[in-house]
Amino acid sequence: MELLWLVPALPLMGFLILALAGKRISKPFVALIGAGSVALSALATLVVAVNFFSYQHAYTQTLWTWLEIGKFHSDIALAIDSLSVVMVLVITFVGFMIHLYATESMSAEEDGYSRFFAYMNLFIASMLLLVLADNLLLLYLGWEGVGLCSYLLIGFWYKDAVNSRAAMKAFIVTRVGDTAMALGLFILYQELGTLRISEILRLALSIWPSGSTIAVISSALLLGGAVGKSAQIPLHTWLPDAMAGPTPVSALIHAATMVTAGVYLIARMNLLFSLAPPVMIAVAVIGAATLLLAGISALVQSDIKRALAYSTMSQIGYMFLALGVGAWTAAIFHFMVHAFFKALLFLSAGVVIDSLHHERDMFKMGGLRHQLPLAFWCFLIGTASLSALPLITAGFYSKDFILWETLASDHGSIWLWAAGIAGALFTSAYAFRMVFLIFYGKERSETVHSITVQPGIRIKAPLIILAALALIAGFVQMPGTLGGLSLFSAFMSQSLPLTRTVLTAISETAMQYLSATISLLGIFIAYIFFLYNPNYIRHFVQKPLGFAVQCFLANGWNIDRLYDILFVRPFVFAARTNRHDIIDLFYQLIALLHRVANRALCASQSGNVRRYAFGIAVGAALILGMVVFK
Repeated sequence: MELLWLVPALPLMGFLILALAGKRISKPFVALIGAGSVALSALATLVVAVNFFSYQHAYTQTLWTWLEIGKFHSDIALAIDSLSVVMVLVITFVGFMIHLYATESMSAEEDGYSRFFAYMNLFIASMLLLVLADNLLLLYLGWEGVGLCSYLLIGFWYKDAVNSRAAMKAFIVTRVGDTAMALGLFILYQELGTLRISEILRLALSIWPSGSTIAVISSALLLGGAVGKSAQIPLHTWLPDAMAGPTPVSALIHAATMVTAGVYLIARMNLLFSLAPPVMIAVAVIGAATLLLAGISALVQSDIKRALAYSTMSQIGYMFLALGVGAWTAAIFHFMVHAFFKALLFLSAGVVIDSLHHERDMFKMGGLRHQLPLAFWCFLIGTASLSALPLITAGFYSKDFILWETLASDHGSIWLWAAGIAGALFTSAYAFRMVFLIFYGKERSETVHSITVQPGIRIKAPLIILAALALIAGFVQMPGTLGGLSLFSAFMSQSLPLTRTVLTAISETAMQYLSATISLLGIFIAYIFFLYNPNYIRHFVQKPLGFAVQCFLANGWNIDRLYDILFVRPFVFAARTNRHDIIDLFYQLIALLHRVANRALCASQSGNVRRYAFGIAVGAALILGMVVFK
């Protein structure tokens, strides 16, 4: 357990080396430092996890005192429990797979190769610090670190103005949530006198009753931060545009870092959120709304990466839905499985995009399963897991876990469950729509002949490993003998409360049959409309109404335009109107008075001795007069 500090320190050291000396290091050594530091971090994580399994107890490692101001005290301290073990294992392992992939896929970069891996290493280090932090202040440092790295990586190709705008948009939109979170930290410290997570949860439970106003306000502010980082309604508009970055960046943001930070925050502060039932309802409703909105939008995307981005928003929505009904373990289990199949999907899509010379329009692809067999099979496995294909994919077990607990838990609701079921239908439909458009259908000769590059071993190995995990990772949720709990649920019960189920009339097996049917129905719908007879959709889109609906959904329900009208334009108008800043007028007046006084004093210094003498005489007369008549 003493090696815990190495887990975030190794990627951080990789960042420092590449940032300071990267331009003087050859590409092979840059790749070795960039991917190797994360590999060593994953190895250290494995050692810590093995020790934790035998130790079976939360452990805190205090490295040094960070801040000590009056009564305020904050340490650089790392804490490990079952929740952080799962998070760190996923971050380091999936992060290493993405780094290994990137050593080959980004090899064409000349000037930016070392810069890319420096940013990626800092990204991993920040996320590890976030999930291992013993206190909320240190967590917030990691929180802002991933925000900074997302800005740097999304805008990696900054010479293109579109990429720079996308990076700025991500940075600004998430600042809204970060500001809310910071206010939440101030309130928690003001009321409880500490920012240490374990102390906050203990004191909140002992001091605040359920529904306490302070608990509701602080939880709502923390939720604001989670919504921004995890791209949930209403702070979700940055994520589709974030696809401007390189494909490994998209995979890292969507699978192992950034968007899962909000899920972790709510799960970590679960006892505080449990004291705020209105906020719990808000979490579930936000998740349900996001999974539906994003799932429908994904159905009409033509850009493969934007379709996957909306897919991520939808799947994070499932995690929020689970968190909102108190299904903490189900949310973390889906996080783990989602990391495997979403990284697999993005990296497989990257193979397709790179093979077609950066073409991302799915309607310009088709029939690629013969030319790119590995990408096809890996993308198919990832899609099957995303669609929760019954029995043989990990996604089936994680999504069914969420749907069952949404209905069965004492915080559940038939309406939330119905939203989850509808989202499952949309998910399988848009997922296999991508498969049919990219890998099936008519081969386009210009597309087929343009494939001149095949992936190497550093791309193939991560794809094969992630594909295996997307299939088998769900088996840890199979019913076990540990008091009726699965292996994963029993392990997570050490740090997360078990869900209280109240529904007994319907068995979980029956619900599995229903969710399996929904998944297969969505695949069948995708087959009918996008492979068997795509003319159905084509004829509908050619009509004015159909075209308008497609544009509306493809633009994310025009929420960006709504925000532009409500916030951006009024702000720009106010800035232009107040170009000279009315507040500055006060300071400009002070400066004017000083200039006037300066001119008056300068005028008195004429160099004329008679005037000086006259002034002295007048001054003396005035002083004498004041003395006499006092």
